[in-house]
Amino acid sequence: MNKTLVAALTVATVAGSLVTAAPSAKAGDNVGAGIAAGLIGGAIVGGAIASSRPAYGGPVYIAEPPPPAPCYWRRERYWDGYGWVSRPVRVCY
Repeated sequence: MNKTLVAALTVATVAGSLVTAAPSAKAGDNVGAGIAAGLIGGAIVGGAIASSRPAYGGPVYIAEPPPPAPCYWRRERYWDGYGWVSRPVRVCY
């Protein structure tokens, strides 16, 4: 939405500057009209290209998360006051 809005504002700005800065046209002199049409058309096509989705399908800033630390499960024995008990413990480096 923001890219489309920026593209539309850019086209409006360029078109507005051409209207105020263009010299007065003479009958039979179509050079100014051709230049204005080319600039406006280029701004519209450029805005459409700029607002289109990227070809790779996703944002650049998303990276793969780092691999998890190597962990394993091990059974440890401990004294609970009444006897030896075994429990699973996860050990990571």
